[in-house]
Amino acid sequence: MANAGIDRMSPGLLFDRVRPYTPVLLLILLLLGIGIAQPDFLRPKDLSVILSDAAVLFELAAGMTFVIMLGGIDLSVQAGASFASMVVAELLPSVGYLAFPITILIGLVAGLSSGFVHVRLRIPSFIATLATGGIMTGLSLLMEAGQSVSLQQAGRYQCVWITGNLILGIPNVIPIACVVALGGLFLQRYTRFGRFSAAIGAGEPAARAAGISVARYKIMAFGLSGACAAFGGVLLAAKLGSGSPDLANQLLLPTIAAVVVGGTAITGGIGNIGLTVVGTLIVSIVRIGMTFLGVDIFAQQIVFGTALVFAVFVTIDRSKIAIIK
Repeated sequence: MANAGIDRMSPGLLFDRVRPYTPVLLLILLLLGIGIAQPDFLRPKDLSVILSDAAVLFELAAGMTFVIMLGGIDLSVQAGASFASMVVAELLPSVGYLAFPITILIGLVAGLSSGFVHVRLRIPSFIATLATGGIMTGLSLLMEAGQSVSLQQAGRYQCVWITGNLILGIPNVIPIACVVALGGLFLQRYTRFGRFSAAIGAGEPAARAAGISVARYKIMAFGLSGACAAFGGVLLAAKLGSGSPDLANQLLLPTIAAVVVGGTAITGGIGNIGLTVVGTLIVSIVRIGMTFLGVDIFAQQIVFGTALVFAVFVTIDRSKIAIIK
């Protein structure tokens, strides 16, 4: 028969072909659904709030993308961001603009420390980063006896490059996030770090056999995640006018959800900074939408936890895991 030689696409094959575009389709459907249910929610003013929220969340998610892409996890990002908010608020009065690079450098060192503990001591990444996060939380609480640190007038002025609206009334955090996204795309597509991170996540033994320095690139990825988390903390402190030991405590689940909803496989090997941007927008729309509807902030964690389970279920590569522990 004429159709006998034509292979029919199985549902599984169709899903595999559509899966890379799922985050974009979900974002479009989410915008359409909210636009129909609450037209006021998509006014330019509210869209600016969503994008500003997404910009800060993306700083944490950008670094996390590379860690998850190589098969690890960083559970210290919220503690790193909170610690960074305290550090920058403390340093601004004494060292001025130098407070920003110093704070990011501290985040970088914290991330490198997590990576070193994970790689050299052969401790699982979730334990290594959980320990690092606990240390940073403890330091944050010790700095001002657990109290927040308000930015003084001079400090607020020095944060204008973050809090201002220099281009067509668009909050500066949005173009800042765009620059970070472009930097992440460059790292992923045009550097050994990006290519080798994906290769390590796809198969660490094969990467070692190919001569890739797995330990070096793992430590680098955790360092990048720590620096990005610190930068996110700087943005949060500038936006809110203070640093606090628990400023970013509610951002761990949204950060991981943004990365995984964007299509980065929790098992590693697959990841895309561009789609992490999409995942971050999805999470921010849901976050702001729930706040708009009066959903309690603690109840929002239930939503993100559920979304994370679903996203992992969709993106996980079960062929790489014989036994789920």
